[in-house]
Amino acid sequence: MREFKFNLSMEELEKRTHKDYLITKKMLKPDAPEYLELAQGDKEALKHLVKAAYILEKINMQIDAHENLDFKAFLEREIKKGNRQAKLTKILFDAQKGINAIDNMSTIINLAKGIPTRPGKGVYPADLTKEEFHSILSRMLDNGEAEKVKKILTQRSVVERDGVNLIGIDYVDKWAEDFSKMADELDKAAETSTNADFNEYLKLQAAALRKADPMLDAYADKKWATLQDTPLEFTITRENYEDEMTGTIVENKELNEKLLKFGISPIPKDFLGGRVGIVNKKGTDALMAIKQYLPKLAQNMPYNNEYTQNISTKGDAKQTMVDVDLVAVTGDVGEFRGGITLAENLPNDDKLSLTIGGGRRNVYHRQIRFISDMKKLQKRLDAILDKEQHKYYLDEADHWFTIGHENAHSLGPKEGSEKLGKYRNIIEENKADMGSLAFVDLLTELGMYTKEQRLQIIVTTIADNFLKSKPTMSQAHRVRTVMQNKYFAERGAYNLTKDGKIHVNIDKVVPIAQEMLKEIIRIQIDGDFKKAEKYVTDNFVWTENMEIIAKKLQKVNKTLNGSVESKLADKLLKSK
Repeated sequence: MREFKFNLSMEELEKRTHKDYLITKKMLKPDAPEYLELAQGDKEALKHLVKAAYILEKINMQIDAHENLDFKAFLEREIKKGNRQAKLTKILFDAQKGINAIDNMSTIINLAKGIPTRPGKGVYPADLTKEEFHSILSRMLDNGEAEKVKKILTQRSVVERDGVNLIGIDYVDKWAEDFSKMADELDKAAETSTNADFNEYLKLQAAALRKADPMLDAYADKKWATLQDTPLEFTITRENYEDEMTGTIVENKELNEKLLKFGISPIPKDFLGGRVGIVNKKGTDALMAIKQYLPKLAQNMPYNNEYTQNISTKGDAKQTMVDVDLVAVTGDVGEFRGGITLAENLPNDDKLSLTIGGGRRNVYHRQIRFISDMKKLQKRLDAILDKEQHKYYLDEADHWFTIGHENAHSLGPKEGSEKLGKYRNIIEENKADMGSLAFVDLLTELGMYTKEQRLQIIVTTIADNFLKSKPTMSQAHRVRTVMQNKYFAERGAYNLTKDGKIHVNIDKVVPIAQEMLKEIIRIQIDGDFKKAEKYVTDNFVWTENMEIIAKKLQKVNKTLNGSVESKLADKLLKSK
């Protein structure tokens, strides 16, 4: 049994676990009407889906950090001994779902001494450096082991040492026993669920968990992306924002040329999340209003004649979308690390299903976006936003912006972004934001938004775009907001009043967003690492304006992190 040393003092733990610093997002409870109104067969299916999602969490913990499971076991042993330091540390461990994370002040949180956050997380050997990684790959290519290198550089393998070389082991083979248990739960859910389409997807997904075959995942993804009118939601998310090792390869020109010769494209590793929920029909109907406009948006994307995008400019947009009441978010989806995702657009561009005619699907998280304390929101507005523009701020407008953001992920180039290395996710998230803002005026003209809603989206988006501290380069979702704030300020989209509050110059915002979107799309088309690096470096500048607003935000909002409370899921986990 492995022993660890606590890294956070009792004083720090007491602070970080206090309700003022650790907010709670509440998933559905056992008495929720959404659950009680389900057909009995769907209630039974939900139980198995929750169990599958928590098995996946165990798998992702190992992908996230080599020490996670051992540290979790250590904490549980210490808690049984009455160790309060272990009890408080476990609260943070459960919230961030791992030994290492980052809070919303961009402070790195390491719960155990001597266990740093590694660029290769848990998917590469803990002692592997970037230089050794590149050297081994180069040597293996020279020695005629291109097929082995290809397996190392897929998004679905964990990499281990193999003598002086490395070997890539498919996730499904590495954790075969747990994936098989997940598959059993999905099969059981398919026996009682009332929706035939959903059941077909569950069976396809179960098959993909039993055999290490990317095409099986593609079939499951393709079916999942068509689901629209189902009572239940179950997703295995596979996104690669956390892997900082694979992306370093594009910085090595000699190694890149060798890989190109063998037709090998290095794709960052997938981290796995589970989402279980109940589809909210009213919310979903509201989401679907934008679907009719998606081909028009595709037609208006910059340089659209130079690339293929997921959404066609004609006919079926191949884009489904649902609003979901959440029962459980596990693994990569449920990690509260300074924030938690409001929605997801999947599968990502690197997934095989998109090459066999599959579409994409947006899932929106109702419980995550709900604001529980309107008084706190008003305090924030009083601190940072020009009083005369309070009338334009609406928390629901943030949801409308998110809808635009998620759909914009399906617009623009769908190939070549891996060439941008560690900047690919920053550039992509920036594109999605600017795509959402750039089309606000067009969607208003088309009738999607009213003139009042246009004002609300623009003001709310700019006001919400300020952070409490400068992020680290690894935080793609936050780096892009700093870039946007600098870009917008320089071009007059907003200014600070004499008393240091944001005043949005409303009619300038959309044209400036269009300008930035055009620059981003050009970078994605060109696939030039150096251009991407320069663009991010030039714009990722923490300005005096940002620091002024950050200090105001810190005064009115003490939150450092958050946790998820899942009472219905907890009850279902205990049921037979």
